[in-house]
Amino acid sequence: MGTRWIKYPPEFRQDAVRLYRSRTRGINKTAREPGVAPESLRRWVRRAEIDQGERGCLTSEEREEVRRLHRENAILRERKEILSKAAGFVRQTDLRQ
Repeated sequence: MGTRWIKYPPEFRQDAVRLYRSRTRGINKTAREPGVAPESLRRWVRRAEIDQGERGCLTSEEREEVRRLHRENAILRERKEILSKAAGFVRQTDLRQ
């Protein structure tokens, strides 16, 4: 049987993290109240800590910027390869004349 994935809205996640931080109970007990899996709440809390500078990792904004730069880099590499092949073709046709 497969795992069912649920996409929770950001506001819901933020509320769940606030609820966890306002209580002295653990993740498992806190996760029951909004009805989420403890591991989901654990990931949301960890991501909130990173985004607020409490943990030493890339923030969500930085991760998105890295993804964007990787995509842009791939496009530029592809264009460079196309231009390099076109330049080689032009050189060959100039040598034949």
